[in-house]
Amino acid sequence: MEQSLPVWLIPALTLVGGIIIGVILARVLQRTSPGKTQDQLDELQERFDSYQSEVVTHFNTTASLVKKLTQNYQDVQQHLSVGAERLALDEVTRERLLASLVDDSKPRERIRAPQDSQFDPATEAPRDYSDDTGTLSEGYGLKR
Repeated sequence: MEQSLPVWLIPALTLVGGIIIGVILARVLQRTSPGKTQDQLDELQERFDSYQSEVVTHFNTTASLVKKLTQNYQDVQQHLSVGAERLALDEVTRERLLASLVDDSKPRERIRAPQDSQFDPATEAPRDYSDDTGTLSEGYGLKR
């Protein structure tokens, strides 16, 4: 029996040693993993905060530039109006120049294609086929 004791003792000690080494490795790896994850989370948070700051800066700059553009447009319109008043040779020319300045600042009216010709999308505006009995009418589908 004494010979059988070392035969069972070596695998048992190896098993216990493996368990101890496994527990130690698990605890060491467990401690380093959350720290690494926290570092990655902190880095992502910093990148996100930086991105948000860049977006805010971008839109503030855009708003400032649009405001400047609007002011420049108004200045050009004012300059043209004053120039038309001062430089026009006669009253008719002055009125035409001022009218063209006012007309250019208003939105254009919608152009409709003639109803009797074939529609050519390259040269004509789209046709509007809606009328009072169309599907957009409030009474569409209601029986009288």
